[in-house]
Amino acid sequence: MLHDAPDRASAPLLRVDDCWNRIGVRGDHSCPHLAEYSRCLNCPVFAQGAARLLDRPLREADLVRGANAGADTPPRDRAREHTTTHSALAFRVAGEWLALPTHALREVDDIRAIHSLPHRRTRAVLGVVNVRGALTVAVSLAELLNMERAADARQSARSGYPRMLVAAHDSEPVALPVDEVEGVVRYADDALLPVPATLAHATALHARGVLAWRERTIGLLDPARLFDSIARSLR
Repeated sequence: MLHDAPDRASAPLLRVDDCWNRIGVRGDHSCPHLAEYSRCLNCPVFAQGAARLLDRPLREADLVRGANAGADTPPRDRAREHTTTHSALAFRVAGEWLALPTHALREVDDIRAIHSLPHRRTRAVLGVVNVRGALTVAVSLAELLNMERAADARQSARSGYPRMLVAAHDSEPVALPVDEVEGVVRYADDALLPVPATLAHATALHARGVLAWRERTIGLLDPARLFDSIARSLR
């Protein structure tokens, strides 16, 4: 998903085939993939379309509109509009909700077969998985962060689908199997709360803070700390 952005002034209008509006849950329900994924949010085609939209370059017209948007806005509201916002992908491992900054993510895909490695030194290293033709190390966040694997009954009753996150931070990418992906969370700096004492110790050591989102508390992982622990587990 990483690429060089084209010149903003000449950037073409990105067109994404919104099949979910034609043949998906918002259309006539004729998509053959609905039987497998139940809803378009779980489909990799939807994920790829969302990724293309997030990666699209801004055009000059978009920048001009953004610059003029606060012309008639009161100073207090205008300052709030200009507050720096960040984005992170929220997901669940066992009964705990976590998030990774989107800049550390490469892709979100279906769960794939993981091939175990002989003589592995730690249970956090699950093995290797084929990601677009490249063998990628798969790591268990539950083991790395010493989480309880037994999810509570409410989480087990959810209709979420397991996913494979591919992430990287100043290193080779790793595959991180998760139990469910909720979506992208956008937040301002002042929305990040201190890590509470109730958060699991290992998770707290790897977290920047927590976010209150949709009646949930999400632990925002620090990519530098997380990948440092992953690197140590691979030695």
